[in-house]
Amino acid sequence: MEQQALGLGAASASPSYQPAVPDRPGCIYTSCYCEENVWKLCEYIQRQNQYPLEEFYAVFISNDRRMDYHVILLHVANGDQNFIYDLDTVLPFPCPFDTYIEEAFKSDSIINPGYRRKVRLVRADVFLKTFASDRSHMKDASGNWLKPPPLYPCIETAEFKMNLDNFISMNPDIGWGSVFSLHDFVQSFGRTDFEHPM
Repeated sequence: MEQQALGLGAASASPSYQPAVPDRPGCIYTSCYCEENVWKLCEYIQRQNQYPLEEFYAVFISNDRRMDYHVILLHVANGDQNFIYDLDTVLPFPCPFDTYIEEAFKSDSIINPGYRRKVRLVRADVFLKTFASDRSHMKDASGNWLKPPPLYPCIETAEFKMNLDNFISMNPDIGWGSVFSLHDFVQSFGRTDFEHPM
């Protein structure tokens, strides 16, 4: 399952910024499979070769209790603004980083520490090479689908058929990439004058 980061009203992407993927309706999308949707975005970016793949990151948002999670795509752009791609919001696609943070997240200060959000940042090229899911987390005890799966085959690597838990985990000693508090993530990729109450 995933946390849907929904927001209302926002500034559109910078007019000088060229999106790395098609408009939202042109992207491969399956509801409740955000990790695979982002994997498919990374695959598209790699194939098009418009931008260096190393500028993009899969961003897993969860917490130490792993109660819920969501996955978005971050583009660390060359301009003065980074961008977020999130197929599960009503925000612009792509959305300026600071706008996304302001609209999609609320303060963590009123949340129990165990539930405060953290971020696992995995470079897109690494994500494409390492991520695997047999979708077993989307089946109930009887083996029935909780939500209809994507029509394409399961994503797997030579080593793994299922390692989604390693990406959702906010233990920095497990899996790939780097783990940040939400505050540190915002400070690292937002504009220097951007303040958010966390």
